[in-house]
Amino acid sequence: MLRVELTTQILRLRTLIALGGVAAVPIAAGLATASSAGTRHHNQDGLFGASTYSALNHAMASLQFTGPLLLPVVVALLASAVASSDRDWGVLRYLYVAPVTRGRLLAGKLAAVLTVTAAAVLCDLLAGVLVGLAVFGWHPFHVIGAPDLSTTAALTRVLAATAYLTLCMLSIAAIAFTLAILLPRGAEAVAAAIAFVVVASILNGQAATHGFLHAVAVVLPVHYWQSWPGLLERAGAEHVPALGTGVAVQLAVIAVCTALAALVLARRDPAA
Repeated sequence: MLRVELTTQILRLRTLIALGGVAAVPIAAGLATASSAGTRHHNQDGLFGASTYSALNHAMASLQFTGPLLLPVVVALLASAVASSDRDWGVLRYLYVAPVTRGRLLAGKLAAVLTVTAAAVLCDLLAGVLVGLAVFGWHPFHVIGAPDLSTTAALTRVLAATAYLTLCMLSIAAIAFTLAILLPRGAEAVAAAIAFVVVASILNGQAATHGFLHAVAVVLPVHYWQSWPGLLERAGAEHVPALGTGVAVQLAVIAVCTALAALVLARRDPAA
């Protein structure tokens, strides 16, 4: 089932355009900031300010830029397509007759969602590294206001940040996947997932440190999506942020959505 899902989804023009759009952002950003190579970009702080110092700096700044909205939109599009394509094409009932057990169908689709989500994040990261190499070169990872990171420390933190961001994207993928099973059409699931991201992001931005809005925001996965840049914005290990709560929230969302999707497939025919 995984091979079939990947063949029918990854090679579709819609998927290739979506992944190409993700890769286009770091390419365009690298070309636009090439004149600032080796200097602080527009006196900005954090990853954006250091983006022009090296290939890894540029790649991680690109991930931070696309992480709040573009990546979730692409991931939601791909995940909902995996969940709903068989029903939209009118072949889901034939899969059941084949026979393909519902458990096997769900496992294959979930594996495909994991694959396309990782592919979206890696397209962004690899495009950032490659254009960064061409424009800025391979230099030590620069941290504004602190010593540069060693190659080992930089690669370790980059891998940790990428893994965390991938987990965050899997949470919105799980939400979009479940919505695509529940709702009549995949397009409706994409719209609902994007609306969730936008509303949750607005809520998170407006929530104070205390009060009702904050209490709502901290249980939403979006609240923790931008926790990882702290891994790379500070040089000392004592300043590395704790990401445990964010990991727990993402895993909880993924588990709840997966269980709900399995329950829907087990108890009713989504093609009905």
